[in-house]
Amino acid sequence: MSTQKAAEIAARLDRLPPSRTIWSMVILISLGGVFEFYDLFFTGYVAPGMVQSGLFKPESLGFFAALQPLAVAGFGTFVFATFAGLWVGTLVLGFVADRFGRRFIFTWSLIWYMICTVIMAFQTSGFALDIWRFVAGIGIGVELVTIDTYISELIPSQERGRAYAVNQFITFAVVPLVAFLAYALNGTRPLGLDYWRVVILIGSVGAVAVWFLRRKIPESPRWLARHGRVDEAERIVADIERRVTAEKSIVLAPPTPSAPEKEGRGTLKEIFSRDYRRRTIILSIFNMAQVIGFYGFAAWVPTLLIHRGIHVTASLGYAFVIAIANPFGPLLGTLFADRIERKTQICAGLFTMGVVIAIFSQASSPSLLIALGVMFTLAANIMSYAYHGYQAELYPTRVRARAIGFVYSWSRISAAFAGLAIGILLHGYGVPGVAVFIGMSMLVAICMILLGPSTKGLALETINH
Repeated sequence: MSTQKAAEIAARLDRLPPSRTIWSMVILISLGGVFEFYDLFFTGYVAPGMVQSGLFKPESLGFFAALQPLAVAGFGTFVFATFAGLWVGTLVLGFVADRFGRRFIFTWSLIWYMICTVIMAFQTSGFALDIWRFVAGIGIGVELVTIDTYISELIPSQERGRAYAVNQFITFAVVPLVAFLAYALNGTRPLGLDYWRVVILIGSVGAVAVWFLRRKIPESPRWLARHGRVDEAERIVADIERRVTAEKSIVLAPPTPSAPEKEGRGTLKEIFSRDYRRRTIILSIFNMAQVIGFYGFAAWVPTLLIHRGIHVTASLGYAFVIAIANPFGPLLGTLFADRIERKTQICAGLFTMGVVIAIFSQASSPSLLIALGVMFTLAANIMSYAYHGYQAELYPTRVRARAIGFVYSWSRISAAFAGLAIGILLHGYGVPGVAVFIGMSMLVAICMILLGPSTKGLALETINH
């Protein structure tokens, strides 16, 4: 009964026209994600300050100093701790949003990493810094999974692509802010603190706003119906329908009947069943590959610029200019997100990233390096919103968060080791070595996506029937 009811609820949501009511939910969820992106992206911009503070000298790293023979230059342990925490959050705890609800986990995972990040900002050794970064990363990983799941289930199928583009436009808009703060505060000691500590604290304190945001975001009706809470789901959908009807001054068309999703227990084993095994393998390998380009550039851009002959202070300024491009990739995507097949957008972004990083590795002119950095960032963020939407579409409601967490977790562990690998490649082969590493990874990612199913304009229940 819950399966059929869930299909009816989904059909009612999918027939809703574009409206302020629907988009306000996307915006509110995205504003919650702003703090998570701030926390995730400050890594590259506070790196020079952390290194200058001496936190990554062998005597400060504890047992992490054993990585020093790998020529990671210390900071690689912080990158590793970040993504190791994200890996645990997405793989081990990705299921919690399937069990306890999207809204509940959306709130508490944000509070988790906010508290941990505040504690991290006051640590005085590289070892303690890495440990608290790892713990905070667990909360960030859970939040990433929950947001992707949340948006896919609340938004009508004909608007899902734009919803992810708008979501990432809003969340990526915080990246230039992080870059600007790092550039403007570099060399100062606000309130007697190192500038990088202040950069970290600003984002953490701002996350308190989530308590006000959560009150206006409903639980996913699809999730409620799948868990037998049909009356709650009915009330939420009826309220959304009432608001859309009043806003648009229309009578809603009857919902088109949707085939219900197959029954299942929603266990980890299910994502390896005959119906989903191929998707799980494809997306797992894709995630391992794509993140090497995406975060390999974003987390290391000031350092990459230094290795291309740019002074450390100037590199933060140039990195800020490049960071401005972050929200404009998804903004461009709003023009075609639901008109072009998701797979095509992902592959085009990956191909562009591979070509641009190859040229970047040979360039030395500051203006050319900035232009190439902007192009890489635009392509990466178009690819990003498209694949976040794509992987959320490929699994049924009962296991969506768990499945996203599993396949996404491979990008987290890959990024953790990629951070170490990039440190080694920079030391031994310079930026050209990093470019080859990223280019090969983009090729693998393209091959994986080409093997996946098409999803353009299809209801979630149709994709997973």
